[in-house]
Amino acid sequence: MAQVSLSKRAGAEFIGTFWLVFGGCGSAVLAAAFPGLGIGFAGVALAFGLTVLTMAYAIGHISGCHLNPAVSVGLVVGKRFPVSELLPYVLAQVVGAIAGAGVLYVIAKGKAGFSLTGGFASNGYADHSPGGYTLLACFVAEAVLTFFFLMIILGSTDSRAPAGFAPIAIGLGLTLIHLISIPVTNTSVNPARSTGPAIFVGGWALSQLWLFWLAPILGAAIAGGFYALIAGSPKDSD
Repeated sequence: MAQVSLSKRAGAEFIGTFWLVFGGCGSAVLAAAFPGLGIGFAGVALAFGLTVLTMAYAIGHISGCHLNPAVSVGLVVGKRFPVSELLPYVLAQVVGAIAGAGVLYVIAKGKAGFSLTGGFASNGYADHSPGGYTLLACFVAEAVLTFFFLMIILGSTDSRAPAGFAPIAIGLGLTLIHLISIPVTNTSVNPARSTGPAIFVGGWALSQLWLFWLAPILGAAIAGGFYALIAGSPKDSD
């Protein structure tokens, strides 16, 4: 990707993360519980997977379509991404997530009775976990699920993997992750995705945001090192 400037790649990350938050959280806020026609947990899970799948094809060739600070960290640890470009990517992702949540807020508040007390698709633990799961349970879920998300990303984008299928594997992987963990944390595995809605909810969402940075980044970093350990480099398999 050396032929594409860092500013253009950061711009692509902004747009992609905007789409992830607007599409994924938007499905949760606007469509999940719509009377008689709500898409429910399964629909929200699919929506998040589709945002990543569609953006992977749209901007993957520009920025790599990270859309997630934890993914960027995992790729750095796995030696797939330069640490010198980590901060611009993370900033673009976070700003894109906040912008996506902002547009969603403008739309959502256009309906009578809307209130941020419903959570606005924020992530939480303990009293703010959809299923009432403890802090420890939520931390473990986020770390383990992000670990496997990075394993899917690293494996499917390996030069030895079948070409052209990575976006499908990654999108379906994120769908499965949401099917597992929406009841636990409302599913983050992405610090930027968590930050966007939390900025608007404030209060408890901001006070619990630390977990949704720490656990995903920890899981991603471990995956970056573990994949390199078990898979080696392409030349090692020759």
